[in-house]
Amino acid sequence: MEGFPKVEVTVGIIARRTGASPFWENDTSQPQKVGRMGERTVGGPVAAISPVQQMLASGTGALLTSLFVTPLDVVKIRLQAQQTPFHQALTCEPAPWGGVSRLHKRKCFLYCNGLMDHIYVCQNGTSCSTWYKKPTHFSGTLDAFVKITRHEGLRTLWSGLPPTLVMAVPATIIYFTCYDQLRDFLRFGVGLQGSFVPLLAGALARLGAVTVISPLELIRTKMQSRKLSYSELRVCIRSAVARGGPLSLWRGWGPTILRDVPFSGLYWFNYELVKAQLCEQCGTTQANFSISFTAGAVSGAAAAVLTLPFDVVKTRRQIQLGEMDSLGVSVRKTSSTLNILKEIWTELGYRGLFAGFMPRVIKVAPACAVMISSYEFGKAFFQKVNLDRQRLVT
Repeated sequence: MEGFPKVEVTVGIIARRTGASPFWENDTSQPQKVGRMGERTVGGPVAAISPVQQMLASGTGALLTSLFVTPLDVVKIRLQAQQTPFHQALTCEPAPWGGVSRLHKRKCFLYCNGLMDHIYVCQNGTSCSTWYKKPTHFSGTLDAFVKITRHEGLRTLWSGLPPTLVMAVPATIIYFTCYDQLRDFLRFGVGLQGSFVPLLAGALARLGAVTVISPLELIRTKMQSRKLSYSELRVCIRSAVARGGPLSLWRGWGPTILRDVPFSGLYWFNYELVKAQLCEQCGTTQANFSISFTAGAVSGAAAAVLTLPFDVVKTRRQIQLGEMDSLGVSVRKTSSTLNILKEIWTELGYRGLFAGFMPRVIKVAPACAVMISSYEFGKAFFQKVNLDRQRLVT
């Protein structure tokens, strides 16, 4: 990374780790310098906040991101639904080669809000979400916003919010808190220095978050697809584990990892780089809200483009698994990620692997921008609170 300018930033605190505290504390006795990629060259972490405060900051950011992005995806799905009405859609059953073939009036669809993906099932054109009540024809995005609000009420734009709050907020809290803790541990606990630290910390944090959340996502999908009660769900999970073993709870984990782990590593690598360069250009010592927002949008868009083929594979796998679940079909054999990539390449070429380029970038970039800027703002707020509290004590 010699081609990038070195950014020297003086910060009014230096952190040290003591045996008496479970988190990183402040020492205001001397300044601290930040080198390339925003990397602190001496002392300890700038973010003098506890893991609990990091969780509060990331949880607030996830909530704000959900509130902002959910209406965009509701409108997008409604526009897609009017092109292929769900009462005309046919369901799928497994084909011998591991794919699916059209059969009955039942359809799965994928809802993405920039934080997580969710599978829903529309059965026989009658039990779809309120997202699919079509009041009239939509001529475009703005027209859809206006007509949905006028005919169905403003709350309809946030129809997909509950599942987001249930799943995406805990996953985001785990992910962002683990990233900060891992980054600081690698730098100041292990002593690693270099531009690869954010990349490694981001990849490991995402790996952990996806692994923890995957069983919960599978359970939530089963509840939505079959309308199971909790007792029926318990029986269903036990039978699934009995047939496929405990690892069946992590079905679909592979494609998710192949998309999310590279995305996370690339995102944090680019975010730290862009943030440091913007700080240098603006002549500021710490990133403000606008710098974090811009760096988040740029790095999110770049990571989204580079990992798009794996996103296409993950979407196809999720739809396939969801449609099989809706029919009660046992999914013992599904196409591998490599086979799905080959299948898409054979059918559609490189255009198929990069399908949905603009929708993904348009959705991911603002979601990343809102999330990271809110998170950084929250951390700065708690840091100020801690410093003020420390001054009162001393």
